[in-house]
Amino acid sequence: MLSNTKKTAALYLIVAIFVAIGLFFLIKKDTYLAFAVPIVIGVLLLYIFSLDKVLLLTALVTPLSVNLQSLDERLALSLPSEPMLAGLLVLFIAKLLCEKNIDKRTSRHPISIVIYLMFIWMIFTTITSEIPLVSIKYVISRLWFIVPAYFMCCLLFKNPKNINRFVWLYMTGLVIVVLYTITNHALNGFSGKSAHWVMTPFYNDHTAYGAAVAMYLTLCAGYLFMPKMSTKKRIGVVIVLCLLTTALILSFCRASWVSIIAAIGVLVCVLLRIKFKYIATIAVILIGLFFTFKQQIFDVLERNDQDASGNIVENIRSITNISTDASNLERINRWNSAIRMFKERPITGWGPGTYQFVYAPFQESKNKTIISTNSGDMGNAHSEYIGALAEMGVFGSLNVVLLVIVFIYCGLTTYRRAKNKESRILVLSATLSLIGYFVHGILNNFLDTDKLAIPVWSCLAIIAAIDTYHADKSDFYEPIEDADYQQVRYQKQLESKQECHR
Repeated sequence: MLSNTKKTAALYLIVAIFVAIGLFFLIKKDTYLAFAVPIVIGVLLLYIFSLDKVLLLTALVTPLSVNLQSLDERLALSLPSEPMLAGLLVLFIAKLLCEKNIDKRTSRHPISIVIYLMFIWMIFTTITSEIPLVSIKYVISRLWFIVPAYFMCCLLFKNPKNINRFVWLYMTGLVIVVLYTITNHALNGFSGKSAHWVMTPFYNDHTAYGAAVAMYLTLCAGYLFMPKMSTKKRIGVVIVLCLLTTALILSFCRASWVSIIAAIGVLVCVLLRIKFKYIATIAVILIGLFFTFKQQIFDVLERNDQDASGNIVENIRSITNISTDASNLERINRWNSAIRMFKERPITGWGPGTYQFVYAPFQESKNKTIISTNSGDMGNAHSEYIGALAEMGVFGSLNVVLLVIVFIYCGLTTYRRAKNKESRILVLSATLSLIGYFVHGILNNFLDTDKLAIPVWSCLAIIAAIDTYHADKSDFYEPIEDADYQQVRYQKQLESKQECHR
């Protein structure tokens, strides 16, 4: 994008500026900021010389980023990941405008098309939003999540080694958080109450932490079956698996436990070679049965009075408690509020990101819990599907469902047609990881946070990249021909044939 001369000039300018800034902070005796200067210089140099390395660095720092409240207490920013993602978004857009030879094959992938539809509808519902400013900020934040983690990763993953690098860099950051959390948990006697906060300041909630751990537990498990892996690396994978399994149990996140069971269930179906259409049919039947016998099911569930506790067995039993468990009852309160919001604005909803600011009046006294607040401050709908229903209407929720259907179909079909074992393992692991997340997404929603948005969109990028670039290769690590090179070669072959005919 920049010539070598311009890059050199930019290098000297940045170094000069930050040396001056560093000296200023040293004179002012603000040593912390002075020490941060070299780090900032390094990241900026990476932006100039290699966006790929910045993207990989973002994978590493995302689990380690700290969420800081902004001046507006209703908003938060994750540092340093979100500023880095915003920078990647700006530079990628500039690159699209300035360079014409960017490989656009993954831009036509079915997953990409669903993402376009999501953004189109998101922008439309922003226009009709109850609080336009909130919705605009929401859309911008989604852009700096999705563009780097999906579209840029699709290009990054043309080199198959970068798939492994990205996964394991995020895994490294997550393992550091896991070790910190387990240590903190041990110092507090592994109590159920401490499980809710021992992962702070890296994760603000044990459910988000549990969701991230569950996703990467599934991805990590796939590497056990990778061919051509040394014994040392395989032992390393086993150690990480043990750590993540321990972290998942100690997270006391019931939704994450359910998500792992769901992923295992789909894995069994895949190994038994049950076709996707049959899996989809079974899912539709189960959903139909639930709504048909909804009242009877609720009557049975209401007899369960086991609350969540520090005991793992009791915690499992509490999953179906909708009579006394405050966490479960508050979810029902949020869902009921979201459905009432949907009924009032069924087509466009109340606007992207607005749920937490407008749901309070839609609460009913009979649904409120000890967790509920009259103002309804800082709450979300606790569901990727119902939240979208309230904020962006019926089409917003259908877009989420369509994304799930498309990635499952693309993931499983790519798995079946892939000619090399590495592609099959990676695409299946990514698909199962996403299935686990979107099952978890019935009970929680985290796609508006960097901690889960990066894993989710990058897993979608793994599916799209392998489907586009790697599935048809007998050797996973065979170099990829650029699209422009393929076009030139095709043109030459065409000209050669025309010459022969003459």
